[in-house]
Amino acid sequence: MIKIDHLSKSFGTLEVLKDVTVEIKAGEVISIIGPSGTGKSTFLRCINLLDRPDGGSISIDGVDILNPKTDVPKVRQKMNMVFQSFNLFSHLSVMDNLTLGPIKLLGMSKQDAERKSIDLLKVVGLAEKAESYPDELSGGQKQRVAIARCMAMDPKIILLDEPTSSLDPTMVSEVLSVIRRLAKDGMTMAIVTHEMDFARDVSNRVLYMDEGVIYEEGTPEQIFVHPQKEKTRTFINRIRSFTYHIGSPDYDLYALNAEIKTFCEKQILPVKTRQNLILLVEEMLQYFNLILSTSLLDIHLAYSEKKESMEVVFESTGAAMNLLDNKQLLEKSGLTRIRNVTDSIDYCRLNNKNRLTLILKKH
Repeated sequence: MIKIDHLSKSFGTLEVLKDVTVEIKAGEVISIIGPSGTGKSTFLRCINLLDRPDGGSISIDGVDILNPKTDVPKVRQKMNMVFQSFNLFSHLSVMDNLTLGPIKLLGMSKQDAERKSIDLLKVVGLAEKAESYPDELSGGQKQRVAIARCMAMDPKIILLDEPTSSLDPTMVSEVLSVIRRLAKDGMTMAIVTHEMDFARDVSNRVLYMDEGVIYEEGTPEQIFVHPQKEKTRTFINRIRSFTYHIGSPDYDLYALNAEIKTFCEKQILPVKTRQNLILLVEEMLQYFNLILSTSLLDIHLAYSEKKESMEVVFESTGAAMNLLDNKQLLEKSGLTRIRNVTDSIDYCRLNNKNRLTLILKKH
């Protein structure tokens, strides 16, 4: 249904899309996720030619829409778009918003257009609002009208650009319910969304975009449960991270503790968690102090908002050695304190470095 090859788009010197290639089959629901500013909305706007690409090709239902001879308005009749800001005509009633396109562009009679519009308003639960004006509707109702207006044109494809981003949380579910119904009915859709649970529930495939490229794609289970790439994992689990580098035995412990406290405050972590984290780092450093004259050490903190878990990784250079398994270096009470504040301790050798990963207990 949609075939995109090597798509690129820049605004001035800012390269927004870089060599994007993807196919969307008829009946597929594709969710496009990723951090803000990574080209997701621009990607949709290029598909609909609201922004014209600088390079690459786009075919819609077998038609090359970048060919100068292509009748773009005719192609757009097959492919409608739902925007963040609804884009309803404020001076027209809900009914007139829905019937304008079918009458003007499809040549439908007013009677047939109104009959069809009432049926569509029933689908989105707003038949009683047919004679209301947009200003009389809530944000969720406006977005449902916008979706019904798309459907009035009998599209084969609907593009949805963050359809719930401008809504109050109480209104989000009513819009998502309508989109779920369209997905169940087999409508081909590409949806830019920050609603992760919704994307996981409704999609056939998920595209994770970062830095203007499709960084990873797969089924919802692959992306949300078993992401293969680090950036995807960080985004999905809403991981906040912090790294501190230690290059000599004469490091500033007070500065390190201050940075850890600041990191914890930003994540609004419980006081007990902060205390245990600092205790863990200080106890671990007692072991690493013995090798810092010949090794470098990086301390990585990674807090997963979704899992509410804190991962602490100590990565050191030097010969392969698990400090917590070396009987000559162990001080029994220190190891006991470490185990008391952690759920797990794992060691591995990765990229010629020793890597100790500890998961802090929750509080």
